[in-house]
Parts: sequence; C-alpha cells; structure tokens
Amino acid sequence: MDNLKSAFQKVFGSTDLARLFFAPGRINLIGEHTDYNGGHVFPAAISYGTYALAKKRSDKQLRFYSMNFEQDGIHTSSLDDLDYKEEDGWSNFPKGMIQALIKDGYTIDAGMDILFYGNIPNAAGLSSSASIELVTGVMLEGLFELDIDRIRMVQLGQQVENNYIGVNSGIMDQFAVGMGRKNHAMLLDCDTLEYQYAPIVLQDHDIIIIHTNKSRTLAGSKYNERRAQCEQALADLQKTLDITSLGQLTVEKFDAHCEQISDPIHRKRAKHAVYENARTLEALEKLQQNDLVAFGQLMNASHESLQQDYEVTGIELDTIVEAAWKQPGVLGARMTGAGFGGCAIAIVEKNQVANFEEQVNAIYRERIGYDATFYLAAIGDGAKEITEDTQSAK
Repeated sequence: MDNLKSAFQKVFGSTDLARLFFAPGRINLIGEHTDYNGGHVFPAAISYGTYALAKKRSDKQLRFYSMNFEQDGIHTSSLDDLDYKEEDGWSNFPKGMIQALIKDGYTIDAGMDILFYGNIPNAAGLSSSASIELVTGVMLEGLFELDIDRIRMVQLGQQVENNYIGVNSGIMDQFAVGMGRKNHAMLLDCDTLEYQYAPIVLQDHDIIIIHTNKSRTLAGSKYNERRAQCEQALADLQKTLDITSLGQLTVEKFDAHCEQISDPIHRKRAKHAVYENARTLEALEKLQQNDLVAFGQLMNASHESLQQDYEVTGIELDTIVEAAWKQPGVLGARMTGAGFGGCAIAIVEKNQVANFEEQVNAIYRERIGYDATFYLAAIGDGAKEITEDTQSAK
C-alpha cells in the first residue's frame, strides 16, 4: 500500500481520499475446455492480481496510469468519450468497464485518477484481463456507492471482454475473479451459472504454478478449431440423442453412442469433453471428503486427456507435467488454461517444494533450453476493497 501511495502521489499528486481495491487472477484446478461444451469448470482465485488506487475528481476527466507500463505515461479520457480506441492499449479494459456500468444504468458522474499495478505473470494464462475488469468494477462500486449484484458485475466483465475488447471468451475467468473465496475453489456450470464452493484444505501441501515462459501463439487458432470439432461431434450425436451439449452426457452414455461420431478425431475431442466433465464433478466429491490424493489423481488423468484426446498441451507443458509426476511429494500435476504454453499447476508437499522446483526446472532447461518460473499460489478472495487493517490481498 505504501509503494502504491508513493507512486500515486508522484503521478497524480495528493493521495487524500484515494482508496485501494484488488482483484485476483485465477487458476483452473480441473475441467479444461469443458465450459463451451456445456460442462463444469473448477477455478479458484489466487493471491496474484491487480491493484487499483483511485479517487474521484471534480470534473469528468479520467486519468489512468499503470506501474507495469510506466513508459506509457498517463492515459487520459473522459466520461463523455469511452469508446474503444486501439491507441489506448491496456486502458481500454477499465474504460470498457466504466462504459458498461453506465449503460447498465449505474450513475458514474465524476472523473477519476486511477493507478493500476498488477503482479500476475505476463502471458501466463492466469486471467489478467478479467482481473483488471473486476478491479475496475469494485472500484466504481466503492467510489460511487453503487449497489451492484456481484454476478451482474461478472457478466458485465464478460460483456466487456466479448463486445468491447473483442475476445470471444466464456464467463469462467470473470466468475472466478469476482466470486472467489479464500481457501475454496468453486464448481461452476458455465451455462446456468449455478455454482458451489469446495474447501481446499492443503495442510502439508502447496499449489505451485509453473510458467512455461512460452508465448501462447497457437492458443487462439487451436481453440477455435477444437470448438468447431466438438460442435460437429455434437451434431453427429444429435441425430439420435436428444441433447443440446456434450456436457449432458454421462461417460456410459457417451461410450454407448460414440461410434455415431463419424470422424475419429472429432470422437477423441468429444471424449475429452465428456470424461473431463465427469472428472470435474468427481473432484468436488473428493475435496468435500478432504481426499487430496484422489483429487491429485484426477488432475493427472485430466492432463493425459488434454494431451492425448484434446491435443492442446505441447512439448513445454508435457515436459513440466511429466517431470512433476516423477518428483517426491507430488500428489498431482496438469496444464491449466487453454494450452500451447502458459502454465501448469502441481500439488506438492511443503517440505519438498524447493527440491521440486530445482529438479523440474533442471529437466525443463535441459529439454527446452530455458528456465520455467515457479509461483506459490495461495487461494484467495475475489475482488474487493482493501483498507489499512485488512490488507489480506497482499
């Protein structure tokens, strides 16, 4: 907080009346590429995220500054000029959220000075865009004394992503960032938005995020391809089955009817979607029983399915995960996110973490040629205001 205040004072002047807000990033523990197939996901908010220190102005001017992009200086805009502009770069995210709330009927009648700082690793696939959208949402809620239903705020964040920024993503990222709960993951049905929390009781274990440090260049094009393949598989099954999504199928029903999918590649894709959804539902039961060992086994099976049936892992993620499986004290490991780079996660005994990082990185460097980066992922709360005496989002 002191560092942010010092930077704010340097850029904007006095910090009197400035308030601090935070929104986390997220990891998805299990349930990958299930959201757009009518299935479930199992995300959790993490302790890395985006901070916004902000105060209202007496005019309608908006001034945005990011400590992550100091070279950009101050981005300026106005409440009367909130349309997307390519030259505004990262500040389009908060601009889009301000516009979305105004269009939704909320009164935002003064400009603001806003300083952002994010500590989510770059290009990690941990949802930095949803983090800046939701930190802007809770900031507006606090500064303008608005009463915003949190799920509505989440939906507005997704609308900004889809319609303002132009990225056709599902709702999982904004939901996890907005609805996170400390020491809990959440089982979310992405179609109905029905959800329930599940305790993550790690005790003698930590969740480690391993960043491949590979840019995710293929993720977008392959994502669209996989989505189309699953849609075709669904169309084949609908010739005899009364279903609207692959997520409605049990493993048994899929196995009984999978030969109806004419293309064997499409059959593999659909198999992943159905089996992964079943794993995600089973994961809830295992966490409710505090059975981390069984949960870790489900993580391993998830990665194998993403590697063999969905084919979205790649050499970097496979090298990390297969190295992780061989280390002592590891309950489970898998890729997380869209794939083709980004991150893997592992559940590791606390007293083995240092050895785990050293051994996995040595294998990775030898095979890939550069280092991976390791982060301890504390499971934290969703987006909120931080005061001097509740600095729990650090």
